[in-house]
Amino acid sequence: MSSIIEQLLEAVPLPKMIKVRQIFSTARLEKIEAELRDQLSQKQLLSRISPGQTVAITAGSRGISDIVRILRELVAWVKEVGGIPFIVPAMGSHGGATAEGQLEMLKALGITEQSVGAPIKSSMEVVQVGVAVNGLPAYIDRYAAEADAIIVVNKIKPHVAFRGKIESGLMKMITIGLGKQKGAAICHGLGPKKMAENITAIARTVLQNTNIIFAVGIIENAYDQTQELAVLGAEEIEKEEPALLLKARKLTPKLFFKDLDALVIKEMGKNISGTGMDTNVIGRYHTEIDKDGSEPNITKIAVLDLTDQSHGNANGVGLADYTTSRLFKKISLEMTYPNSLTTTASLSAKIPMVLDNDLLAIKACIKCSNIPDLSRVRMAMIKNTLELEHIYIAESMLEEALQHAQIEILSDPLELEFVLSSML
Repeated sequence: MSSIIEQLLEAVPLPKMIKVRQIFSTARLEKIEAELRDQLSQKQLLSRISPGQTVAITAGSRGISDIVRILRELVAWVKEVGGIPFIVPAMGSHGGATAEGQLEMLKALGITEQSVGAPIKSSMEVVQVGVAVNGLPAYIDRYAAEADAIIVVNKIKPHVAFRGKIESGLMKMITIGLGKQKGAAICHGLGPKKMAENITAIARTVLQNTNIIFAVGIIENAYDQTQELAVLGAEEIEKEEPALLLKARKLTPKLFFKDLDALVIKEMGKNISGTGMDTNVIGRYHTEIDKDGSEPNITKIAVLDLTDQSHGNANGVGLADYTTSRLFKKISLEMTYPNSLTTTASLSAKIPMVLDNDLLAIKACIKCSNIPDLSRVRMAMIKNTLELEHIYIAESMLEEALQHAQIEILSDPLELEFVLSSML
């Protein structure tokens, strides 16, 4: 069968590729610990912890560049006021919806007892702490519920599956992260159209009925670097998070080319996005979502590999049209399906067409792009949907790139095989 596929794709022309730089804002927060300390001191939030009290600090499954530094500083400060801190994995159904899997996800992100200075207590057991105004039960992690105080930490960013005043951030960490698989399933159960409403209602109930004392919101720039920290008392979270989301949305990395015939993505993974590939970058979604017209139009997508940090979780691979046998062999259904079953979004777990190697996957992308002249294909190649500063574009897109104020040309046209080997 492979030889027949190769014959069908043999005549597909491969474009020469040009390396370009997409220029985003480089503003970043260098003195993470000092900024965190200043805000905690100004709001006197650590006065809410008494000596001898246990304090649960959340850690999620997202790749956050300075998460170890932030957690380590929080742990140190809790100890200074006499508290007894520990880390709680707060990631819904990620890690295969097992306590061991969630520990492994934190380890892959560099979060260990040694790196942050506090033990990690991982469990999928939850405790009901109330019923939201819309009738949904509110659950949180058992260890967090048993603690004297809880500190919520998370990155604030646009969500990959729904739109609302509050999307991925602190309220979602409270509802879905701390809610574990059971809480995540309840919140997702009515579909993406209800997500913003459910997250807010359930998080509000948790805030009212537990001792969450404050939260740390993290906003990153397009280079995956911390640009801003926001320390919020529990009573400020719901009110302040929408404005932080608007800031984060403006900083989200994106492709400056709106219309593409083909997009080749070197790698996807849970450490990159909840759907392996950021849906807002590729303009494809695994749920019905209200688009605002800013999304790119991409005819065909190929994804070539799965990151090791994903531990076989290929949730989101269904958003691609083509993949490789290398990625396919890395997929663990036990790790992938819990996400899809919890969110009820089956598209994210579907398997695209599997080709023997990278070149065949790329050629399939080009062949099926439905353009009259395949030699003029508008194609881009990226490492992943987080790292979008340096990308490759087909030679046919050079003139457009030259006209864009935020694009810098970095190379002459290169053979695609050379680009592929350098990316891998």
